[in-house]
Amino acid sequence: MEPINTESNQQTEPALQPEQELNHSDKIVGVISEPKNIFETISHFPLKTIDWLLPLILVLVILCVTTVITMNNPEVKMKAKQQQEKVLNEMVAKGTITQEQADKQLDMMSGSLAIIFPIIGILIIGTIFFFIISAIYYLFAKAIFKDNGSFTSVLVANGLTGYIVIIQVIITAVLTIAFGRLMMDTSAAAFVEADRGTIAGFFLAKLDPFSIWAYAVVAIGLAKLFKSQSTGKYFAMVFGIWIIGGLILFYIGKAVPFLRFGS
Repeated sequence: MEPINTESNQQTEPALQPEQELNHSDKIVGVISEPKNIFETISHFPLKTIDWLLPLILVLVILCVTTVITMNNPEVKMKAKQQQEKVLNEMVAKGTITQEQADKQLDMMSGSLAIIFPIIGILIIGTIFFFIISAIYYLFAKAIFKDNGSFTSVLVANGLTGYIVIIQVIITAVLTIAFGRLMMDTSAAAFVEADRGTIAGFFLAKLDPFSIWAYAVVAIGLAKLFKSQSTGKYFAMVFGIWIIGGLILFYIGKAVPFLRFGS
């Protein structure tokens, strides 16, 4: 009986290749095409500041550029002024402001300030909102869900989703030029020109495929970066904050009309 050659019969298992850290361009593509896998990979490596800071800066810059381009379109500019006049006239009729104050605001919005004020608002309010909503997500993830992650985890999930927002901003600018009127976003409310000061207009504004896409990716990113076994609770949190928080701001705007005008 011949001895069995165990060496020749033994199957050698292939060595597991260590997972490679992704570069930023891979993360951009992944967030758009396969967010679940990309955030899973990101969670295995130290989080990087560039992954939230760069997209945040790009979103703000592209918002500013598209605002300048669209507001320099004569047709868009004229209709935007008409819309401002309508809101101010409503405020005068309700006694919120005087006619003199309304005229002054219209004069301010007729010159270069019509571009400067929105840009200042984008840069300041956009940055503040990014950190406030990130802080709210973080409080939910740590205090309520008790999951394992850091504030940077929230910034990265929220920041990388900005590349979807950039797509939305560019498409919105193209639609604004194409329709010759100011399109606030890619929602149903923008297409049917619904009054966002009504509850129907509020919910039509939420029917936005790009916003829904972006918030879904944020939820996936938070679940993966906080190493949660449940993605569903993050979907409930993110969309709940979006809808309920939006309703709170909606009713504050109804109580303080100037805030609605400012938006």
